[in-house]
Amino acid sequence: MDQYKKEFIEFMVRSKVLTFGDFVTKSGRKTPFFINTGNYSTGAQLEQLGRYYAQALVENLGEGFNVLFGPAYKGIPLAVTTSVALNACYSRNVSFCFNRKEAKDHGEGGVMVGHKLKAGDKVVIIEDVTTAGTSVRESVPILKNNTGAEVAGLVVSVDRMERGTGAKSALAELRDEFGFAAFPIVNIDEIVGYLHNKDVDGAVVITDEVMGRIREYRKEYGC
Repeated sequence: MDQYKKEFIEFMVRSKVLTFGDFVTKSGRKTPFFINTGNYSTGAQLEQLGRYYAQALVENLGEGFNVLFGPAYKGIPLAVTTSVALNACYSRNVSFCFNRKEAKDHGEGGVMVGHKLKAGDKVVIIEDVTTAGTSVRESVPILKNNTGAEVAGLVVSVDRMERGTGAKSALAELRDEFGFAAFPIVNIDEIVGYLHNKDVDGAVVITDEVMGRIREYRKEYGC
């Protein structure tokens, strides 16, 4: 596993974004692990987070994108900090945009903020975690609506590697449905393999007991 992935896993643990316990996902599944990027709360954390997203984008898509889209609300800071990191680390001046939950009814109106999409744009959707793919399916029509833009891909912080609406993973379903690249910074196999019985800042993150619960969960929902 690449060094930046190991660093990202520990970064999520230290930021209390990756936690283990008893949770319920947006899709209603009871899960022993949870990823909540809403717990990032400082400038230093966002700066580092953007660098991880930027590295994953460059390694997976190279030059194949020029706009980042952050679905409201959690995707907005993700797109902004990734755009900053691409400029700082790779000298890539990539535009960004995001949507409003409610259309603006004054001024220019509309639901989009930031870069005005146009023909020839290759857009990457920046998400935290995709379990069922709902927000992505809502985003694609917004991005394509009379703009001529192409959705080039989707990047998430963590691939939970569990079934979406059918037998395939949510990311695999989205790849097949829309024909774009869909990839994570890390996946749950990498996380579990790295953290099992590993001490991070004086505490073992995934004990044998937690590992057993993760395995049971993945037997039911994994793919």
